[in-house]
Amino acid sequence: MASTDIKTTDTLVEETLHMAESLDRPLRYVQLNSFFNGSTGAIMRRLHSQLSSRGVDSYCFWGRRHESIDDHMQCCASKPGVCLHGVMTRLHDRMGFYSKRDTAKLLKRLNEIDPDVVHLHNIHGYWVNIEMLFGWLATHRCQIRWTLHDCWAFTGHCAYFSYAKCTQWKTHCARSKSCPQLNTYPTTTSKASCARNFEDKKHIFTSIPPARMTLISPSQWLSNFVGESFLKDYPVEVRHNTIDRAVFRPTPSDFRERYGIGDKFMILGVASPWTERKGLGDFIRLAGELDSKKCAIVLVGLSEKQIKRLPNGIIGLTRTNSPKELAGIYSTADVFFNPTVEDNFPTVNLEAEACGTPVVTFDTGGCRETIVRADSQTVDSYLGASVAIVSLAERGA
Repeated sequence: MASTDIKTTDTLVEETLHMAESLDRPLRYVQLNSFFNGSTGAIMRRLHSQLSSRGVDSYCFWGRRHESIDDHMQCCASKPGVCLHGVMTRLHDRMGFYSKRDTAKLLKRLNEIDPDVVHLHNIHGYWVNIEMLFGWLATHRCQIRWTLHDCWAFTGHCAYFSYAKCTQWKTHCARSKSCPQLNTYPTTTSKASCARNFEDKKHIFTSIPPARMTLISPSQWLSNFVGESFLKDYPVEVRHNTIDRAVFRPTPSDFRERYGIGDKFMILGVASPWTERKGLGDFIRLAGELDSKKCAIVLVGLSEKQIKRLPNGIIGLTRTNSPKELAGIYSTADVFFNPTVEDNFPTVNLEAEACGTPVVTFDTGGCRETIVRADSQTVDSYLGASVAIVSLAERGA
């Protein structure tokens, strides 16, 4: 069952070094994740940097959004493979069961490395074949750490289910015609695979003995769900994600001048991608209620298509790959608003607070666990968020 002894991801480094003490060579540590960038990619890269600096032979492999860097940091999925995996998932709702050619190349590389630890992050995302990957893990000597950044590992389809109030994942997933979230990631037109996915994932993921695999949950909220799932027999560690506070700190920026914001009360939102689950509709609603002469809303991480559809009163920006630039935007905002309806442990809240900006966030998922500042707030509804934001604006006026 889940532990209530909450640690952070930073302590993994010391624990890994302790494992290495019995070896007469550097410990070999491999991480796998869907993306090089984004929040999960940043977590992977930061751990890689920390381990490498302490003498661990560390490797990162990812599926999307960045080309290979060197023999220790490599993209292991091809663009055609990812596209085909995505198309097949849309048609058949079998994410994780394609990409056989790319996965075979990855496993060949893992055989060459012969890792002592394989640390999984997101293994969904159209880039790896879970049956092949876990087949290799089951026969290899390595210890396995698996950070669950969402709930996909123990459902028949979705990455989150709390907003839909679905409880099928506890014992089964009915035929997809009974699934309330086929139109959510991973979107599909199929109505016949949800139950099969659930049973196949249960068989595949529980093929590893509990003594060899430890699950890591970034929040107590998610850990509680794991304890009710088919993964309940595995040890679970609650480890809050951390951020690089050398980067995310109060940072001077000319952002207000560049975008003509001046001394307006600035409300910031950051996500990638922006979906209804992330609360894009709430920002649009808020823009219609605020005085645009006194307030400005800035959203970072939008697509070009979304930017073109924004109403007056919202400044839309695409995703930035510069953490320093993002820190400058956080620092210049008066409040960070995170209206996510489902989230595990959103690091954007940590980043905003570290840059000196109070956070207003819905009390969903593990959001409450991210709040530290006395002037940050968790709220239960859009109305509560609106009141909190207006109150902050009046205090700053």
